[in-house]
Amino acid sequence: MSTHLRNPDRHLRHLNRPLAAGLGLLGLLLGLVSTAPSASAAPLAADGPGVGTPWVVTLGDSYISGEAGRWAGASNDDYRRADALGPNAYHDNADGTGETIARCHRASTAEAHIGGGVNGLNLACSGARTATAAGTNFKPGIDFFNSSAGKGQALMLQEAAASRNVRMVVVSIGGNDFEFASAVQTCVVNFLTSPSWWKNYCHDDSSVAENFTAANVAAIRSRVAGALGNVATAMSNAGYSTSQWTLVVQTYPSPMPSGSGFRYSESGYTRQSVGGCGVWNQDADWANATALPTINGALLGAASDVGLSNVRTLDMTHAFDGKRLCEKGVGLYEELGLPSWQSPGAADRTEWVNQVRTVTTIGDSPYFVQESLHPSYWGQLAMRNCLRQVWNGGAPRSGSCTVGNLGTARLTPSGEPSMVLGPLAKG
Repeated sequence: MSTHLRNPDRHLRHLNRPLAAGLGLLGLLLGLVSTAPSASAAPLAADGPGVGTPWVVTLGDSYISGEAGRWAGASNDDYRRADALGPNAYHDNADGTGETIARCHRASTAEAHIGGGVNGLNLACSGARTATAAGTNFKPGIDFFNSSAGKGQALMLQEAAASRNVRMVVVSIGGNDFEFASAVQTCVVNFLTSPSWWKNYCHDDSSVAENFTAANVAAIRSRVAGALGNVATAMSNAGYSTSQWTLVVQTYPSPMPSGSGFRYSESGYTRQSVGGCGVWNQDADWANATALPTINGALLGAASDVGLSNVRTLDMTHAFDGKRLCEKGVGLYEELGLPSWQSPGAADRTEWVNQVRTVTTIGDSPYFVQESLHPSYWGQLAMRNCLRQVWNGGAPRSGSCTVGNLGTARLTPSGEPSMVLGPLAKG
């Protein structure tokens, strides 16, 4: 998902602060070297289906691409306190000089790169929907689109899998089909343009509610099922049997607490001007109780509808609970008295979700509006820790992910928050 907000009035927060490794390595064709020609010296098999180093490939939108992965927590005083990856955070082309597709924001912290002898390929793109959008800003969907503008993610997967041993494909898609960015914009604008004694909620606005009607939910569920079917077709076209790979359907995490969990009051504009989380309590309650379960339910329903035997589920619904944007128990660096993201305890005491920014990036500001309300540096690494547990040494399993040691979250030796993959939640 990707968020683009505009400035509705003078109360919108105005930020005026100074604004990975290449992933697409082709499998090497290995030949038997001999000192003399020999008719019996057949070439060794190239990496491909079932052969070679295992790969994990991620597909979908901003919640799996690495959007906001540059920022480890937040500071309104000095952005450098939270700048973990620097200005090249989203450079993913072969030589690390730019983006393969503009504004896909594939950060080096993205969960695809689980390591441990497993290679990662991140084909997801911030702003992507189930179907490719080939307009001014090219956004590859999970389809076989192919033109001078670019290729769809299913086609990219098919081409990559032919020369790699792709063992697991992870998909997170559908949020933008539910118009996530538009809903966030409406909620923030309604918060900033109505007083606390006459609140204008967003969840009952027609522009938001129409995305959650039974008919629209069914339509999006069907589109997601079609996208998952495209993944299966791509793998089959690349030469894979169902037993050679696993499809993991990943749900979305809750980025904000429910109303009672905010550390900033509804009164005044502090909730947005300081916290970057300007929504009314009732809208936050609706988001967690209705919107998120509806979106995730459509994904899980689609996973069932596609009818594949090799499907697993990674439930991220509660992965950030206790570390969400503006949640009690975490804070900004200046609120906590921490110098920077490298300070001991920063991962435990700062937020894992990026602030909502409501003005277009201007001047030398380092922030992108589309980074709003996405898993930031710690959140991305937490999701990677979850996915490594799903990988399970090459025998993928389903599960629900939550923070380990909540309140005293610890980092693993590789610098990731230690997460717990438990049984899938019921209901």
